[in-house]
Order: sequence, then structure tokens, then C-alpha cells
Amino acid sequence: MTDTKRVYETPPTERPITDAEAARAAQLAANEHIKIASGYLRGTLADGLLKHATGAISEDDGQLVKFHGMYLQDDRDLRPERTKKKLDKAYSFMIRLRIAGGVISPKQWMALDHIAVTYAGSALRATTRQTFQYHGVIKSNLKRTMAAIDATLLDTIAACGDVNRNVMAATNPAQVGAHRAAYQLAKDISDSLLPKTSAWREIWLDGERVAGGEEEAEIEPVYGRTYLPRKFKTVVAVPPSNEVDIFAHDLGFIAILDKKNRVTGWNVTVGGGMGMTHGEPDTFPRTADVMGFVEPEDAIKVAEAVMTVQRDWGNRKNRKNARLKYTIERYGLDAFRAEVETRIGKTLGAPKPFAFTGNGDRFGWTEGDDGRHHLTLYVPSGRIKDIEGGAQFLTGLRRIAEVHQGDFRLTANQNVIIANVPAEQRAAIEALVDEHGLTKGAGALRRNSIACVALPTCGLALAESERYLPDLMTELEQSLASHGLAEEEITIRSTGCPNGCARPFIAEIGLVGRGPERYHLYLGAAFDGSRLSKLYREDVAASEIRDTLDPLFADYAKGRQPGEHFGDYLIRAGHVARTTNGPDFHERTGALKPAVQG
Repeated sequence: MTDTKRVYETPPTERPITDAEAARAAQLAANEHIKIASGYLRGTLADGLLKHATGAISEDDGQLVKFHGMYLQDDRDLRPERTKKKLDKAYSFMIRLRIAGGVISPKQWMALDHIAVTYAGSALRATTRQTFQYHGVIKSNLKRTMAAIDATLLDTIAACGDVNRNVMAATNPAQVGAHRAAYQLAKDISDSLLPKTSAWREIWLDGERVAGGEEEAEIEPVYGRTYLPRKFKTVVAVPPSNEVDIFAHDLGFIAILDKKNRVTGWNVTVGGGMGMTHGEPDTFPRTADVMGFVEPEDAIKVAEAVMTVQRDWGNRKNRKNARLKYTIERYGLDAFRAEVETRIGKTLGAPKPFAFTGNGDRFGWTEGDDGRHHLTLYVPSGRIKDIEGGAQFLTGLRRIAEVHQGDFRLTANQNVIIANVPAEQRAAIEALVDEHGLTKGAGALRRNSIACVALPTCGLALAESERYLPDLMTELEQSLASHGLAEEEITIRSTGCPNGCARPFIAEIGLVGRGPERYHLYLGAAFDGSRLSKLYREDVAASEIRDTLDPLFADYAKGRQPGEHFGDYLIRAGHVARTTNGPDFHERTGALKPAVQG
């Protein structure tokens, strides 16, 4: 099972068969046919933009446009009324940027702010992919928006789709040298694994098509016509912080530091991923395995090798089992490692020791080892907008960008760091932060929270998430306070569906939408993001979640050991089973004993 060629198992013929014929014979997933016929991601997108009778695009183009960094969506709050009036859905597009490592300049911030105000409802959203996305961009404004993004020296290429997506990197402002190395590796991987097709510039910026077009084999020397079987996510972490959730991703690099915090090499992780499907136990989240150690000069080669093995070995018949986590479950880590070693021409070293202490951000001011100052702001669900009667995030951060002499960093937890502030400018930044209320309302639970967008724009959402989690946290904060746990660090994450964009299965409290105002409740993950949770109670009504958790909080307050985190305690106390990994996620589910309020 180590053949590295993409073989579709077609019978011999008297002439060479086309990719499309081979795909049909192999009964590949529909998306594979779409990619083959797309002319390297062009499809009929250019023509579809000229059709003004609808705000949508064709179904096939709706799949291809993901590779260009956007999703076709509609406002589901408006569906009933528009259906009643026999109107088309209120279509718009979500646009996600590619910002490797999440670092942008103040000038770029101001430009992206202007785009938000002009085309996207006066809101920017910091995502769990350490980048920005816009919501509500209508079709007639797409090319203008993309041109404005291009003018900032940013783009949206490969922010979505069956490719290596935005590469995330550690943001710890106190480790300046290590952050610099992590950021550079993230940027280098992003550039190295970027699709080479010119379709993005042709369609969105009216660029000329390259002579020869899709007939040139070298158009995509790494990806080929069919790109990857499924999405592929890469991150770079620097211990002791795991804020990028390295075990939740297809490919990861863990910095190994010497006594002076200099990077001496990288442990490589493979096979993590969050998404699954309700009611289908052959789909499951999985934490990544540590595959080996590489020297700094070999990291890019290893990244390409891991991705191309997945390109060639991944399941192209069933997209629900197409991620790298399933490939490693089928072939085994040893066989996968051996193939990677064959492709890079050397043996990986044994993993080096490392330790993570948590997967949250460091809030407030931090001084780096170079004397520069960094302020991490909590941004509820990453939504950068002006809140009536509350924090003025959009205006406040715009004002800061106008005077800031450093840069901005987005975190994988949807927060923002005002980074590299000179000591003499700190007071001015603090004054603007206070003036616009940017540090209010950030208790311990909220600081460790993430929510996906869900309703009304996500087409996959089964329940609310971003609009629901703040109210739930208010209830849970009251419950925690009543047990003396108000400042206890507990991770809580919510998603509207089991695709897991907010990485709920490695949160100590995970809520996954099941239906309107109903959620599966998952408990028992590790605080540092290294262990999956377990389904504690299924199909819980939103109104019952506080009452379900309150007796567990009470038991935790009475029975915990010094320094013991909530997820660890629930396992030790016998409330929920420990998940080892992968398929075990669906075993021994449910409450193991009743939680009784004392």
C-alpha cells in the first residue's frame, strides 16, 4: 500500500484515457469531476459574474469559488419571508483572506477596515484560521472587493478549498526570536504550497490568461489537475503555548528551543482534524500524531512531502473520509512516515521532548525579550465591529492603526494583538483602548471561548453559535461564581454543526449544534488541546445546559486537586470516559455517573 501514483484503476484501452474518463470509471466523488473539468479552477466563474438576474453562481462554480477564498451564502433569517414572496434567496459571499501567520501592518489594517465599511456591513471577522473574513459581499461587488484586497498586497488564494489553507503560527509576543522563526516558517510553507494557477488574477483582476493555459503540465507541478482530496490545514507552534491547537490539524511543526529560546528544529505532527458527521461513527475528530523531528533546513521539504502523500493516498471517492486523519488510520503512521522519508530522501529523527501548558491567548500587556510591548485584546467571537452601548472595536482599532508604529497579529482564538509597541507609545495606545472600551467584559470563561459564525449565514449550521454563546456564558459565569470558580480558566467552544470550525472537540466544554436550540454536549478534553473530549449528553436543549453543568462545577470546586483543570477532573472523578484518539471518540459515551448538586 505504498504506491505513490494517483491511480484510478481504469481498464486498459486502445488510447490513453482522459482524466475525466478515469475519474468516472473510478467512481470518484463529484468534486473530483468538477476539479478535472475546471481548467485549473476557472470553471464558468467569469461568465457567472456577468449574470445579473441572480446573486448566486452555478452549483459547480460554488465549489470552485472556495479555492479562490470565498463561499456562496445567503441570509437564512430572511429565507421564510423571501420564499413567501417568491423571491430569490438573499445571496452574498463570505470572503476569507490568506494571511500566513496572521501578521499585518497598520496600513493594511486601515485598508481592510475601509473594505469592511464599503462592501461588508462595517464588520471584520477574525477567524479561527488566524485571518480575516468578510461577510455579506454581494456578487456585483466581488471584483471591486478583490481588487481592493489585492491593493493591500494580500489575497484570498487557497484560503478555502481542497488545498493547503492559511498557515497559522504561534503569536507569543514574549518569545520574539521564536515567534520570528515560527512566522517565517508559516509564510514559507504558505508560499511553497500555494496553487500556481493564474485563474485568480484572470477572473478577479481581469488579468490575461497565460499562453497555453491549462494544457501546460507545469501549471500545477505539486497539486495537478485534481488538487487534494480534501482541505489541508497546517500550523506552527512554539511551546509552552499551544494557541494554534496543533493537534487539531493535518500538519504541524512544534518548535524545539534551546536554553536561549532559539529554534533548533521542529517536531512534525500529522493526522489531526475536527470535522465529523452526526450519526456516522466512521467519521470522527482525531488528534495528530508526533511523526518525528526535522532540522530547520528540511521543514519545507517535509511539508511538501506530507501534503503530496495525502494527495496520492487520500480517499477521493468519499469526501467524508478524505482528510489526512483517515489516511493515517487506514495506512498506519509507520507506513506514512516511511513514504514521507522516501520522498525527502532522509530519515526523520526521533521526536524531541516538549510540553504545552494551555491553548489560550495571553491577555493584557506583555513585554518581549527585545523590549517592545504587546497588548492582546479579547474580541468576542472575533467580530470587529462597533457595538451599540459597548466596545467600539472597528472605530477603536482604526484609530489605533492610524498612529501605531508596530504591527497587528491575529490569533487562532479570534483575538487581536497590538504588537511591537515602542515603550514611549504605550500610554497613547492605552488611552485609545480605554476611550473605545476595548478591554471590558473579558472574564476567565470568555477569554477561553471560541464560537463559529453559524446562523444566519452558514449554510451548514444546524443551530446558533456566535449569537448564542455570549448569553450562555453569562449564565455559566453566574454558576461558576456561585461555586467560587469565577476566575478558573476553562475552555468553552461552540459550533453550529459538527464540522468543527471552532475546534469544539478539544475544548473542556464543547457545544455542537444538533438542531434549533439543541446541542450535543462534549466534556473531558485537555486544557492544553492534546486530548479529545467525549460526548457527555446528546441533544440537550439550550435551556438545560446550565443546569446540566452546574452540579459538575460544584463537584469540581469541592474535589479538585491543586492546579487540576476541569476536563482532567471530570475524567479522574469518573464523570466521563477518557478519549484516547480517533475511532475511540464514539466509544463509552454518556455520563458515567449522575452529577448530583451538593
